[in-house]
Parts: sequence; structure tokens; C-alpha cells
Amino acid sequence: MFKHTIVKKPGKSYVNGLTTSDYGKPDYEKLLEQHAAYVEALKKCGVSVTILAASEEFADSTFVEDTAVLTQEFAVITNPGADTRNGEIKEMESVLKDFYKKFHYINAPGTLDGGDVLQVEEHFYIGISDRTNEEGARQLKEILESEGYKGTIVPLKEFFHLKTGVAYLGNNLIVAAGEFINHPDFAQYKKITVSAKDEYSANCILVNDYVIIPKGYEETKRKMNDAGYKTIELEMSEVQKQDGGLSCLSLRF
Repeated sequence: MFKHTIVKKPGKSYVNGLTTSDYGKPDYEKLLEQHAAYVEALKKCGVSVTILAASEEFADSTFVEDTAVLTQEFAVITNPGADTRNGEIKEMESVLKDFYKKFHYINAPGTLDGGDVLQVEEHFYIGISDRTNEEGARQLKEILESEGYKGTIVPLKEFFHLKTGVAYLGNNLIVAAGEFINHPDFAQYKKITVSAKDEYSANCILVNDYVIIPKGYEETKRKMNDAGYKTIELEMSEVQKQDGGLSCLSLRF
């Protein structure tokens, strides 16, 4: 069960942030509405929400998930793979000192985005992507194993981040799209498979009694409801335009 979440209000500079998508420029006012709805959804899930003020200096900093990897016992401060995002970790480390006493760090030349890290109980899967390199993945694996966790490194072929295409819903059940549907590293899990046309909905988050999913993906929603999960749907259009998803917008611990 999660008790705490951290989110960060997007600044106006968000509309000029990094993206590989071709969905057009974000509508800032609509983005603020979607972010506010996200915060309300987290509250409905029974967690406290720490809301950080916007940072115009860091256009992508509303995607707080990339700045840290959190366990019950310790925090790992990452080293994001995009140079323009490195400074984001200073604020996050300061904020996390209210919650954690034990810290580890990913150090250059290693890079790591939290969006490339999926926790399945005591097992962490670490994606190698355009943002997370082999050295960063190796450092995190070493940190986790020194603390009694298991780490598996997963090179990506298709997805931007590991969690773009795979999520964990508890009870040995994962949501999988694309390259992860038949991936050998996830063969031992039960699966809810997401079709290619609904791929974006694979990035969903289990927060206590609810699964939060992007709105407009009825097949994914039905499969989750059939599996016994209560769902909350959220409009994510302005987040998707900047390569973001539901998991990206919060740290949950």
C-alpha cells in the first residue's frame, strides 16, 4: 500500500520541452486541468500528495518519476539521460530528505531515468533505453542487490521507457504491450495484453485500491475490470504530447 506521492506542477515552459511525438504542441491550460485531475485521482486512492511548485527552468520537471527510484527503506537519486534534466534531481533529493534517511546515487557516466525502472515485489526490472545507459542500469542493479533486492537489466527495442510498455498490478499480474507481450524476462507472470492500437494504455498505475488508466481505451479498461480491478480514467492528451504517461507524473511510495 502506498502512503505518499510527490507530484510537480507543470510550468509554462513545459510546452517547449523534450518530445519525440508528432501530436502537436501542448495546450497549457488544458494540461493544468489534466494535472489537477491527476492529483485528485491520487487523493481518491488514499495517499497524501506533496505538490511541488513549477520550475520554469526545467521544462520537463513535471515528470518527477525520472528523478528517483524509491523503496520502503531507501531512495536512489538518478542521473537523468537528457542533459537538460540533470538539475531536477537537486530539488527532489531535498524533498525526499523529509521521507528518507538512506540515499544511493547514480553517478556519471551512468545515466538512469526512473521511467525505465519497474518494481515487481522484490524484483526490479531496469530498461536500457535512449535515456538509461548500460552503466546506469548496472549501478542501479548493484545498489538494489546490495540491499537484498533482485535486479534484471532489460535492453529495449521499441519503447521510449521500460514503463511505456509494461506495468505491474500486483498478484503476479502485469500489463504488457508490444515487445513485452512475449518477452522472456516476463514469461513467469500472468498478463493483460494491450493491442498495438491501445499501446499507450499500457502505462497505467496501481495505487492501492485503484488502477489509474488513460481515458479512451475501452478494451484495456474492460480487461482490467474483468480481472477484478477498479479503474479511474484520466484524460492524458497534453501529457502524451511530451512522451509522458501516468506513471511519469508521480513518485509513489
